[in-house]
Amino acid sequence: MRIITSALVLLAFAVPALADEATIKLKEAPGVEAVRNNCAACHSLDYPITNGGFLDAKGWTATVTKMQKTFGAPISDADAKEIINYLAANYGK
Repeated sequence: MRIITSALVLLAFAVPALADEATIKLKEAPGVEAVRNNCAACHSLDYPITNGGFLDAKGWTATVTKMQKTFGAPISDADAKEIINYLAANYGK
């Protein structure tokens, strides 16, 4: 019974977190699918929105490279280029 109660409590906290994710709307532009398909696997898609305006193309390149090389995100080089171009064009300074 304890296990079921613990699982229900954890589920109660997880559901609202997932519900908020659905409200995040990225700008529709070339490359948005590469962002959705790669970036959302590890973190919220609000990252580009909250960092938009602070990072330029060089900053987005460093960020995507860090995700690939440091954190081991399985992003192909072709997708990385598409992601960087999308982020720089739509959320760059």
